[in-house]
Amino acid sequence: MTVLVWRSSCVYCRSPMTHRADRDVELINRYLTGDIDAFNELVTAHEDRVFAICLRMLRNREAALDATQEAFLTVFRKADRYEARAAFSTWLYRVTVNTCYDHLRREKRKKADRIPDSYDPPDPQSMDPFDAVEVRPDIENALALLSAEFRAVVVLVDLQGMSLEQASDALEIPTGTIKSRLFRARRQLAQSLGNLRPDSEHPTGNTGEQ
Repeated sequence: MTVLVWRSSCVYCRSPMTHRADRDVELINRYLTGDIDAFNELVTAHEDRVFAICLRMLRNREAALDATQEAFLTVFRKADRYEARAAFSTWLYRVTVNTCYDHLRREKRKKADRIPDSYDPPDPQSMDPFDAVEVRPDIENALALLSAEFRAVVVLVDLQGMSLEQASDALEIPTGTIKSRLFRARRQLAQSLGNLRPDSEHPTGNTGEQ
C-alpha cells in the first residue's frame, strides 16, 4: 500500500488543528502498513463529529448510527484513496455526507414503494437532540424541509463550523456553489421560521451553481 507523505512548513508554530491533521496522517500511514490500532484511534478521534453530521442529515438516531458505521467502514476499505494534500477530516466528512446521501436516496425509494393507508407522525422517541450544537425544535423542523444538498452545506458550515473552502473540499463542489446553496438554504430556513429578513445580502461573484 502507498504510504502518504505530509509536508508541514512550520514545525514550531503548529496550532491544535494542525497537530490533529498531522496526527491523522500519521495514523493513516500506520494503518496502511497494517496497524489496526491506528485505525481505531482515528475512529475514536472523529466518531462524535461524524455521528453529529449524520444525525443532522438523517434526523433519526438509528439511521445516524448506521450511517456512521458505514462511513468508517468505507474509510477502512478505501483508506489508500486518501490524498494528503487535503486534511483527513475533510475527506472523512466527504465520505460521511455521501453516505448520508445514499441513506436518503434509499429511504426515498422505500417511501415511493409504500402506499400508506394513513399518515403516522414520527415517534418522538426515535429523534435525538443534536449533540454538538443545541438546535431548537423549530429549527430542526425547518432543516428537515431543506433538500439534502442544501442541508449538507448548512450542517457543515453553520452547525459544524467549517469554512466555505473546507465545505467545498468536503462536498467536491466549487466555493461559489457552496455560497449560493448556503444563501438559498438560509433564506428557505428563514421563510420556514417566518423570520425572513429583507436586508439579507446575496453572495457576490460567480456562484458556480448549475
